[in-house]
Amino acid sequence: MARKKGRDLSGWVVVDKPAGITSTAVVNKLRWAFDAKKAGHAGTLDPQATGVLAVALGEATKTVPYITDALKCYRFTIRFGAATDTDDAEGTVIATSDLRPSDDAIRAALPALSGQIMQVPPQFSAVKVEGERAYALAREGEVMDLAARPLWVESLDLTGRPDADHAELEMVCGKGGYVRAIARDLGRALGCLAHVTVLRREWSGPFEAKDGVSLARIEELARSPEIDALLLPLEVGLADLPEVRATPEGAARLRNGNPGMVIAEGVEYGEPAWASDKGRAVAVGIYRAGELHPARVFNLPAPAAR
Repeated sequence: MARKKGRDLSGWVVVDKPAGITSTAVVNKLRWAFDAKKAGHAGTLDPQATGVLAVALGEATKTVPYITDALKCYRFTIRFGAATDTDDAEGTVIATSDLRPSDDAIRAALPALSGQIMQVPPQFSAVKVEGERAYALAREGEVMDLAARPLWVESLDLTGRPDADHAELEMVCGKGGYVRAIARDLGRALGCLAHVTVLRREWSGPFEAKDGVSLARIEELARSPEIDALLLPLEVGLADLPEVRATPEGAARLRNGNPGMVIAEGVEYGEPAWASDKGRAVAVGIYRAGELHPARVFNLPAPAAR
């Protein structure tokens, strides 16, 4: 098997994704710009959505699940009076209503979409139906009975009302949430129908849109030595997990995929954590009685001797 071409570099790049491009296309652009051997992203954004798209390079791809599972914040605008087949402004209008809700009615409907809820994904979504993506079947005109999935909604608030036709909201939620489905279900609950017109992810786990790099800047620095300054350490992606310090013997064992002794403070038994050796990540896993039991081991350059 031929080896993948590219550089062995590891870390995170926080992109402020523009509208009009898929998340996969952003990852491909970054892989090319950094001449990286391996890249992936932590959580898809719809093509018309903007905001945080955290792209992992090299060994940082092993930390992607910890970002995907983290809370995320979305700010979005919905339009009342019309439902679309995609639940956003890109789709075809399939039903309309002359009703418009009051601010009080909107606020009264939000608690039912907060906390632990069951959410039915949009017809145009990446969920699989008998091995095929739902959006592929939807494009062929098929209407699917998609199963509801659990979603934790930490908060859902009305933040603005530009006019009777629109409302601005902010949602903090866990893994697997569809903002388009929230807009759809809110419109149905209010009896007026609704769809998303603007969507922006403000933060995802430890990454924030205000710290994001534009695609224009990435393209400007592509394949130049200066582009590496945009790369954040792999450890940034583990910021929401407690850090434990590996002993020299523990670090050696962890690098071989075995449980290793660590020094921990304030970490509970059975809690996810990551082990460091002189500040560099060695492994991430579960802490148990003075040892870290690794789930993923990082093949990073050895720390410099002190």
